[in-house]
Amino acid sequence: MSEYSRLEAGEAAPAFSLINQKGKSVSLEALAGQKLILYFYPAAATPACTMEAVDFNNALPKFKKAGYKVFGLSPDAPAKLAKFHENQGLKFDLLSDPDQSVHQAYGAFGEKSLYGRKYVGVIRSTVVLDETGQVQLPLYNVKATGHVDMLLRLLGLAKPDAK
Repeated sequence: MSEYSRLEAGEAAPAFSLINQKGKSVSLEALAGQKLILYFYPAAATPACTMEAVDFNNALPKFKKAGYKVFGLSPDAPAKLAKFHENQGLKFDLLSDPDQSVHQAYGAFGEKSLYGRKYVGVIRSTVVLDETGQVQLPLYNVKATGHVDMLLRLLGLAKPDAK
């Protein structure tokens, strides 16, 4: 059960079609030609996941300016995602992956350890895709806090805004 594969830079991103917080279908195919940031998180409205979502929301102008669209993916149902989206004032879509098949395809699911207990679940991860649908930057086992700042640095977007 510990054999879960992860994506590597240069690989083609696995296709997906998921429902967002508004009940609308979002697919990789429909997003072709766009740079994407897909971040995988365990559960909406938990403290760590809320901090991470707010960090992505706050950094959204920098990601957008560089041409990236951000999507958060979790196993939560669209109704829970809608409530979380509204409560946090998020300006990007949240996608529902109830059977975690997309999490698994992207390597964001696998064996974890908490207080010495091993179990299988969502691995907090971010996968950046280029315009051709190839993996540009796969990041696994990221921390909820500081992750977005690290991502901005890795993508060369951490320069101070000239306003």
